Amino acid sequence: APFDAVVCDLHLPDRDGLEVLAHTRHAAPETPVIMLTGFGSITSAVDAMRQGASDYLSKPVGEDELQHCIEQALRRRPLLSENKRLQSEIDLRLGLGEIVGSDPTMVRLFDMIESVADSKSTVLMLGESGTGKTITARALHQLSSRADKPFVEVACGALSDSLLDSELFGHVAGSFTGATRDRAGKFLQADGGTIFLDEIATASPGLQVKLLRVLQERQFEPVGGSRTHQVDVRLILATNADLEDKVRRGEFRQDLFYRINVISLVQPPLRDRRGDIALLAEHHRARLCREMGRKITGFSDAALAALLRHSWPGNVRELVNVVERAVVLCRRTQIGLEDLPEMVKRALVDVDMNSDGAISNPLRMALASPERKIILDALAASGWNRQETAERLGINRTTLYKKMKRLGIEGEIEEG
Repeated sequence: APFDAVVCDLHLPDRDGLEVLAHTRHAAPETPVIMLTGFGSITSAVDAMRQGASDYLSKPVGEDELQHCIEQALRRRPLLSENKRLQSEIDLRLGLGEIVGSDPTMVRLFDMIESVADSKSTVLMLGESGTGKTITARALHQLSSRADKPFVEVACGALSDSLLDSELFGHVAGSFTGATRDRAGKFLQADGGTIFLDEIATASPGLQVKLLRVLQERQFEPVGGSRTHQVDVRLILATNADLEDKVRRGEFRQDLFYRINVISLVQPPLRDRRGDIALLAEHHRARLCREMGRKITGFSDAALAALLRHSWPGNVRELVNVVERAVVLCRRTQIGLEDLPEMVKRALVDVDMNSDGAISNPLRMALASPERKIILDALAASGWNRQETAERLGINRTTLYKKMKRLGIEGEIEEG
């Protein structure tokens, strides 16, 4: 008989608790699974939530706490089922609804997407890793007349030259060791629809020649085969590299570059659209709360200040991961500073002040309070040893003293 709920320890004597979670999710996907974890196993708990656990508790667990957690999971069960049904309906309507942003650079990108979506022209997307090139490619497909045809994605940088050749164009039986039967490639799978080639700058010279022919003639032969296949595909390509520089250095074919650079779309890095950080964080918080059945209403002022200060080298992908982690860890109605990773909290410690030591504008006034808390927490963790505190915060001792003085911390406790 099926179970109403499953409570499982992450570390079992004879197996990994995540295996039990995976089996339960496969056999009874609607059954809530609550994972028990020991102190210091937060990373494993986050992994469990990502893999479908409904909640986790840190040991030791009281009877009342466990009962409350089970009751919550059972109450959420019908809501999650309904949410999954509604989300499936929403997923059928993709398009621009999946791209979030109000910054002028994003507004221009939206206009370009709508203008070129139904064109047959090849599109080249430029931008750093994590900026959302795949989502934009999907939007281009969904807004085109090919929306009901396949959208096929290939990460060119993830495969060796020989494997990528076979992946794209297919192969015939016996063409290489292990090729026991004919296999259709991604171009044939995408026939009538769209093929998205990510990390195109990594393509080998030989593969570049084959791609050029597909672009010019819409035909190719599979690896080891002589039969020519005709395809009707729209190509979208993406790269985080400077292709023009690669052309100058002889690393990328000039004729291929001209062929793929018909329409170029630039995905701006998150640091250049800081006005969208709060919007993106809230969008993904709401989405993740729906998916996980969590009742979190938003971000505290300190948490939001930290998100706004962080440099986001991983762009939107990094922001989504940070928000997901926070939603998993949060035990209140708002995501707080303590729910964010150290690298994000550390941004507040670097808040700028003017030469007089006074906080010079309203944003800095908002940032000063969480910065003071971070420094006080670091001092407490190091037993108020200034040198150790500075090392924990990644700043030198002189900078720490200046910050303590400006924030009124310097006279609270002296080192022994």
